[in-house]
Amino acid sequence: MFGSSKPVVLDRYASRRSRRLMPRWLVLLLTGAAIGVGGVILVQERYLPPRLSADASAQLRQSFDTAERERLRLQAELSATAKRLDATLAERKALADELAAGKQTVERLRADLGSAVAALPPDPRGGAVEVRAARFTVQGGQLAYDVVLSRDRAGGKPFTGVMQFVVAGDSGRGSEQTVSLRPVAVSVGPYETLRGTLPLPDGFRPRQTTIHVLDRPDGKRSGMRVVNVSK
Repeated sequence: MFGSSKPVVLDRYASRRSRRLMPRWLVLLLTGAAIGVGGVILVQERYLPPRLSADASAQLRQSFDTAERERLRLQAELSATAKRLDATLAERKALADELAAGKQTVERLRADLGSAVAALPPDPRGGAVEVRAARFTVQGGQLAYDVVLSRDRAGGKPFTGVMQFVVAGDSGRGSEQTVSLRPVAVSVGPYETLRGTLPLPDGFRPRQTTIHVLDRPDGKRSGMRVVNVSK
């Protein structure tokens, strides 16, 4: 019970040293955090774009706002342009529809006119070009005419020539007079209607008009008819 025992050494600084030493895990944690912060700073300084100052950030924000306003303006202009384009396309379609309808009307009128010409009495004189109908009146010292010409054997090429009126009447001094009026160019397919006026000599009172259809002025006659002038 009272055998030999080892001496006990008391170190009064042991508890103080143990309080001064940090745990190893804390040292590692702090070291890793320091390395991480240093790495972030290194990457930012060396590889990433430089950080903007307050003034640069304000200018960048102002530029962004300006660009956004310009984008909105351009978008509004684009929308307005698209609306105008749609309106133009709609108007163009309406005009195309009107043109198509007008062409159909013209074709229908041509067909009706062709039927009316076919119903007219034939030219009693015949000829390569027939004078199917004619009407003459005097309007303010001019001879107004409405003439219908036709060709029974009309081919693909129309007849081209002139129509000339030789007018007989009173000269205004009590004597008979015959005047030749200016030739009128004509182009006759299956049929052709001609309307217009030609000046008469001063004081001349026409009574009768002879219609000459010629291949050229003073050329070969292809049709002829005599018609009285309406009073």
